[in-house]
Amino acid sequence: MSDVVRWAAFSCVLVPVVLLMCGQSFGGAAGTAAGLVALTSACHALLRQSARTAARVSSEQPIPHRGRRGRTGGGSHRGARHPGS
Repeated sequence: MSDVVRWAAFSCVLVPVVLLMCGQSFGGAAGTAAGLVALTSACHALLRQSARTAARVSSEQPIPHRGRRGRTGGGSHRGARHPGS
């Protein structure tokens, strides 16, 4: 998640610089930068909330019981003869 935030912060700096180089006014570039910072902050908050929710849900799920001997499956094939052997 931190890589995503770093790239977003980089773009929040890079986009206004490119806009200034292309001839846009300083006010327009500053407004664009403010909008990108607000959008990045909102996305970062949503990512953190989603990660917390996912961690909470996964910790609440019970661990399934694996059976008497710790094996999975029906067990009907154990000890049976295989055709062709």
